[in-house]
Amino acid sequence: MDREARMENDVRLGDVIQTRKPHPCGGDIWTVIRTGADIKIKCQNCGRIVMLDREVYFKRRKKLVRPGPDLQAPREE
Repeated sequence: MDREARMENDVRLGDVIQTRKPHPCGGDIWTVIRTGADIKIKCQNCGRIVMLDREVYFKRRKKLVRPGPDLQAPREE
């Protein structure tokens, strides 16, 4: 798998994303709070938490607003 395809389907804890359609509260900015087989996201506007299948998550995600911290990078002390 090439690097560009991997980055497009990459999801990290703490990612801030924009969805294609707004939530009923009017917000369209979400934070990833859990990853795995399912992705759990939290609305920045109202605090609602939604769990989505990975496939559904990538269909609904419009763009990555801010990437989460890189957990593989060494920490500065």
